[in-house]
Amino acid sequence: MLVLKDLVARVENEDGEGKEIIKGLSLEVPAGEVHAIMGPNGAGKSTLSYLLTGRDGYTPISGTAELNGENLFELDPEERAAKGVFLSFQYPLEIPGVPVMTFVRTAMNAQRKTRGEDEISAPEFLKKAREVAKLLKIDADMLKRPLNVGFSGGEKKRLEIFQMLMLEPKFLILDETDSGLDIDALRIVSDGVNALRSDERGMLVITHYQRLLDHIKPDRVHVLANGRIVASGGPELALRLEKEGYDGVLAEAAA
Repeated sequence: MLVLKDLVARVENEDGEGKEIIKGLSLEVPAGEVHAIMGPNGAGKSTLSYLLTGRDGYTPISGTAELNGENLFELDPEERAAKGVFLSFQYPLEIPGVPVMTFVRTAMNAQRKTRGEDEISAPEFLKKAREVAKLLKIDADMLKRPLNVGFSGGEKKRLEIFQMLMLEPKFLILDETDSGLDIDALRIVSDGVNALRSDERGMLVITHYQRLLDHIKPDRVHVLANGRIVASGGPELALRLEKEGYDGVLAEAAA
């Protein structure tokens, strides 16, 4: 599904000057699997998520990134979204004046148009929205408010998962979705993510903490440091990191 080979990339500032952040990263996430990426601050975790989704200022220098055999870097951000790439932001943006339901339906229809599909009808959209909102314990009033304006951290994260469940993407990138969540919100958000697990869908979960992985069970765990994957293993690797920190794993990788 997602295959990254020897990926090198930089982050550019407003003056066009860049700093190399991703430094030879290789990773493969097959369909049907959930992979977690953990690592210290500044390792390149969020940079990787922005690079894959096409955010301005995040520029590939060399290497490849393919989704189902297709070069992601040859696609515009909206084309990547239409192909099924979804990013749940660590800090969701606020959009004053745009109601949640209007935003989500517009996004759904934009993706459908890019794929050559018919727009979703109003009754079909409302039915699906009610079902998803019930799963995530989102009340109707919340969906009428401007996107993320005045929302708590937990509400913003639940709304990100609401969008994800409505769009039903093929490949999910969750960038520290657990940030700012209390125990109940974490469980609700995780239930929403787990509802999309399937043999045809892949997930990349970026997190600092084991607590998210207690709810979203990963098939593989990777440690990202200094712009590259330095260690990989099963779920037990995340447990080790939670217990020992990164120093031991990073020292082994450097040996």
